[in-house]
Amino acid sequence: MEMDEAPFPGDVAALGVGRMAVVDIGSNSVRLVVYEGPARTPFPVFNEKATCGLAIGLAVSGRLNPEGVELALKTMTRFAKLAEVMGARRVDLLATAAVREAVDGAVFVEEVSRRFGRPVTVLSGDEEARLAGLGVISGRPDADGVMGDLGGGSLDLLMLENGAFGKTASLPLGALRLADMSGGDRGKARDLVDKAFEGVPWLKEGRKRDLYPIGGAWRALAHIAINQTGYPLHVLEGFVLPRAGAFDLAHFIKGLSRKSLDSVPWVSPRRAQTLPLAALVLERLLLLVQPRNVVFSVYGMREGRYFQSLPAEVREADPLVSACEALGRMRPRFPIRGEELWRWMQPLFPDETAPVARLRLAACLLGDLAWMEHPDHRPESAFRRVLRSPFTGVTHRERVALAYALCCRYGGDASLAAVRACDSLLDKEGAQWALAVGRALRLAFSLSGGVPALLHQTRLEMDSKRLVLATSDEDSIFLGEAVDRRLKALGKALDREPILARRGGSASL
Repeated sequence: MEMDEAPFPGDVAALGVGRMAVVDIGSNSVRLVVYEGPARTPFPVFNEKATCGLAIGLAVSGRLNPEGVELALKTMTRFAKLAEVMGARRVDLLATAAVREAVDGAVFVEEVSRRFGRPVTVLSGDEEARLAGLGVISGRPDADGVMGDLGGGSLDLLMLENGAFGKTASLPLGALRLADMSGGDRGKARDLVDKAFEGVPWLKEGRKRDLYPIGGAWRALAHIAINQTGYPLHVLEGFVLPRAGAFDLAHFIKGLSRKSLDSVPWVSPRRAQTLPLAALVLERLLLLVQPRNVVFSVYGMREGRYFQSLPAEVREADPLVSACEALGRMRPRFPIRGEELWRWMQPLFPDETAPVARLRLAACLLGDLAWMEHPDHRPESAFRRVLRSPFTGVTHRERVALAYALCCRYGGDASLAAVRACDSLLDKEGAQWALAVGRALRLAFSLSGGVPALLHQTRLEMDSKRLVLATSDEDSIFLGEAVDRRLKALGKALDREPILARRGGSASL
């Protein structure tokens, strides 16, 4: 994966141990996020924003909104104290388009620096786009297509080439600025957007690839789509709309009145002010780029800054596997490792592709995720926890299959109401795979009690008709009603006759 090691001056290559805080001084809002690090997946332990509207009126006056400045300074005084008491060993203050372009931006930066006791990095449009791009590829290392980060002051664009950076552009099309420039006239706003896009001819290179929209306003559009269509998975990361569906959504929202948007329960009053213009920008971008799909992400510039600060060996790790390793290490019940479980059951999946093997490893790393729950609730708890966990590098269909595998590991099946609710994202092949993985995990923990040395004394073999569990000796530790029952359940999941072979009997097929 290619990336600039220093998208802006003053970069520190390694995060080290401890918490990191990022203060994003945006054109519309100011946000503090504190991350627990160093970990491949940015797990936020604190996240708070204040909608300050620094860019309101900027297009006309050239200055920051005075009321917004007052609120931002008050907010950042609180953020400075919070970051300190929360033990953040590093605090990065990043300012974007409004501060960058306002004639009084330097005065504002000086006051923020005084209150925090540390410098503020004012990002250029190119730097802003690249950090947002890092955020996208931190979750999708092979991202390919056009990324657009829509803020209050600017739209920052970046071409992603299978995880590498291509061309960039920063356009004055942020929702607050567009509202000022157009005077609320949506026809004029459309003309301004189209004229700005004329200066970015490389956008057409994104055709038949993906479009990655970043920013709160565009995430709000995705939330509307999820809620209004009854989509079964309320997870924004990895939510995909085909181009036609995204265009219809944007076209519909851009025509709504403020009164209509106020009645939508998933849209805040402040967001309703600018959402039609954000939808208009997306509609015009879709018409120009004509992507294959629109892929939404919760990651952006802040996560890109966190990702950039990680040591190189951490950045190169698989995002899904790393997240599952981290979750699996939280309050483990047994010493057995996910990699050992993965290798033990490998004979059951002789023809699996690399992506499927990776998903199976994720399931093994989470093999005892719900052990602290009451046994009656473990299947549903495991299913829901996987659905809602902050994974990246996984599609929604893969997420549901992974969740179902953990449900089956605790004895659950497709009759569970939570599973039935997601059946549109779980095809027959995925369900069969998840059942086999889950039943194999269930057998492994019964055989070994989570002790690696015991599992290593057994092996699985399979042909077109039989499933054999071979043991190295006649030790009664491998004999029992629970083992028999779970071997039979695995055989049924694989449509094979289950056979327990001890020393002195047939141990091979």
